[in-house]
Amino acid sequence: MAASPEIFLTPFNRAELSVAIYRQVFLKRAAAEEARQAFRNFEIDCENGIWNIVELPVRAWDTTTELARKFALTLGVRTLDSLHVACALEIMAERFWTFDERQARLAEAVGLNTSA
Repeated sequence: MAASPEIFLTPFNRAELSVAIYRQVFLKRAAAEEARQAFRNFEIDCENGIWNIVELPVRAWDTTTELARKFALTLGVRTLDSLHVACALEIMAERFWTFDERQARLAEAVGLNTSA
């Protein structure tokens, strides 16, 4: 990721990150203060321009629906998988990073680069 000059995040990505961080407290993998500090570090990174926060693209929901019609039967993608990939398509992302195998398969199926 360090080699990429622009890393785009939508408010949806920001929300997902916050859930992922704070859920670690629920799972007893982190203390509440650790979660707060991790999220604060993320906010500082945003303020410093490491993450480029962009609005959810206007056509993201339409593209999500199109992806579901084309790929849900064969790849088993979920709504949020499709929304992530739709946002990447709509902002014309050069790369798509995910740890989710279904998202990666969908991203590859529509021609997004998922390699590091």
